[in-house]
Parts: sequence; structure tokens; C-alpha cells
Amino acid sequence: MAGNGEDEENIYGRNKVQPFASTPTPGQLKEGKEPKVPLLSKVLGLEEFFSLEVWRASLAELLGTAVLVFALDTIVISTLQTETKTPNLVMSVLIAFVVAVLLLATYPISGGHINPIVTFAALLTGLISISRAAVFILAQCLGGILGALALKAVVNSGIEGTYSLAGCTVTIVAPGPHGPIVIGLETSQALWLEIICSFVFLFASVWMAFDRRQAKAVGRIMICVILGIVLGLLVYISTTVTATKGYGGAGLNPARCLGPAVVRGGHLWNGHWIFWTGPAIGCVAFALYVKIIPREHTHTYYINSLLTS
Repeated sequence: MAGNGEDEENIYGRNKVQPFASTPTPGQLKEGKEPKVPLLSKVLGLEEFFSLEVWRASLAELLGTAVLVFALDTIVISTLQTETKTPNLVMSVLIAFVVAVLLLATYPISGGHINPIVTFAALLTGLISISRAAVFILAQCLGGILGALALKAVVNSGIEGTYSLAGCTVTIVAPGPHGPIVIGLETSQALWLEIICSFVFLFASVWMAFDRRQAKAVGRIMICVILGIVLGLLVYISTTVTATKGYGGAGLNPARCLGPAVVRGGHLWNGHWIFWTGPAIGCVAFALYVKIIPREHTHTYYINSLLTS
């Protein structure tokens, strides 16, 4: 009975998500004493700007994002260039595999974000401080640019011009019967697609990594695989359902969209704000969803299992 009571208490007392990185864990505190850390200091986490651990993690984010952008953009270009009958399906499967592998490589060092969407969602849900989030997103953006530069260095000018380094596009200028015309997706449609896909990505997969209970039950490898599969499915859906020439599909990673835009420029900046604003709104919606869930609802299954076992 004593053992069961202790387990049940731990379940009730455990947070749905991990505390801020700068916040002491319960095991580090003496019983009966509450930490006297100002909320503003906890949220800002300014001391993490001087943390070697944070900068080491940011290096993993930079390299991971660079490899991600290089690999994904190479997959997009090669899939389209080979003119396969089902390019969207092939591209989505390969993207799912690459994402899962890179998450496994970076997870032990930085948590495996390699995406500003994941980092911003982690900030809004209280997993990391503002300082750590700022360092990570900066590293991811630099990584996106490095990945695009690496791709530019290995492809010829013809491929670079034809595929625009596989950058994120909403519209493009194409030749028409009476001169150049703009083709693609409407701004409102593209924005809604980014919002919805970003929320689904966080809701259907990233939440497993954020929740300690699910992360422990499912396991690191399976979580990374699920993340890759969900991302691949969203890429497939966004590029298939819309099926509009000139629209490159949901970006789902602002750093990946930023890299080619900085390196290639031109029309890649048209509507670029959509690939930042949409995911940001999706992250806010996800954070609100997380905050309104009563804690006892998220633990009902586990508590009932203890009581009936």
C-alpha cells in the first residue's frame, strides 16, 4: 500500500512538461523549501547566455539544421529532376527518413529541435527559457543559410535557376500568352495551410517528445520515427491537395525557408513572411491547447491503471 501511494503521488505531482532548463528539479531541492527564483528571471534565463552547455547544444542545432536543409533541398530537386510518376510520395518518404535520422543524431545533445517551430513551441509551453530559445533559433537560421550555401556550391547554375535551391515559394512568375504572369497559391490559403500543418505537426508528434510520460513510454527512437513520419505526411498532403504550380508546399520549418531565400534571393522573398507567421500562430494555438488541458485528465489512464492493478 505504501508503495502504491508513493507512485500515485508522483504521478499527480509530476508536471506534464519539463520545467525551464534553468529551474532546479525537485530532486535538487531540500524537502520543505521552495525555490526563491523570480518568475521573470526564470522565464528570461539570462544566465544561459553564458552557459557552455547551451552553446554546445546550439552548435548541434546549427549543424543539424544545415544538414537538414542540404538533404531536404537535394531530395526535392533530385525527385523533381528524375521525373518520377509519384514525386510527392517519393519525396515525402525520403524526407521522413532523413528527419528521423537527424533527430536521433541531435537529440542527445540539444533535444533535437532543428526547427524554429519546435523551439518556439517549447518556449511557449515552458520547457525552455527565452534566452535558450533565442540562441537555438539563431543557430537554426544560420544553419539554414549554411545548408543552402552548401547546396549552391554543389549544383550547377542551371539547376539552381530552375529549382531556386528548392526554396519555399507561394507564387512564381511564369511566361504567359500575353507576357509574364504570376501563378501559385493565394496568400490567405498559404497562410492557413502553414497554420494548420504547424499545429498538426506539434499536436500529433512533437507533444509526445514534450510530455515526459509519453516520451518514456514510447521511447526516443520511436518518437523520432513518428516525428519524421508525421512531417513526411504533412509534406505529402500540402503538396498534393493544393497541387498548384508555383506553390512549393507547406514550409514547416522557417529556417529551411530562410536559407535559400538569403542565398538565392529574388522571388523567394515574395510571401516569405507566411512561412514565419503561419507557424508562429500554430505554435500559439498549440500552447493554448496545452495550457487549458486539466492536469488530472492527462493522467487519468495512468492513475486508473495503478488503482486497478
